Amino acid sequence: MITTMTPEFRGALPGGGALIGLDLGTQTIGTAFADAGWRFASPGKTLKRGKFGADKALLGDLIRERSIKGIVIGLPLNMDGSEGPRSQSSRAYARNLGVLELPILLWDERWSTVGAERGLIEQDMSRAKRATRIDSAAAAVILQGAIDALAGGMI
Repeated sequence: MITTMTPEFRGALPGGGALIGLDLGTQTIGTAFADAGWRFASPGKTLKRGKFGADKALLGDLIRERSIKGIVIGLPLNMDGSEGPRSQSSRAYARNLGVLELPILLWDERWSTVGAERGLIEQDMSRAKRATRIDSAAAAVILQGAIDALAGGMI
């Protein structure tokens, strides 16, 4: 199941469960993880993006290691809310991840990188360190927004 609706995603996970968040870039995939109670998201690894089979294997390993029950993927919408080529690419990636047989929530990722960058700057992180951590920090911002909506019952 792939959806943009939190009630539908929540319904697929009646007992909650740990979640993985993904920020799909052209070169990397930022990962983040949420606890089973959907209280907080924390940045994970930034994976080098390769062919889908290799990506799926790496993500499958993380999913098994952490007993992940659902996937949240950032959906890059235009500022007016419309979808463009990057959104279509994220939707295609989500369809391909369907082989993992986990519910997938596509979550609006507008401003996630900006929010992540601000958070890293507030931590007084150097520009070089920020460059290596921005994707996983953005994944955590995406995932936190989704779990806040899931826990609060928002649509």
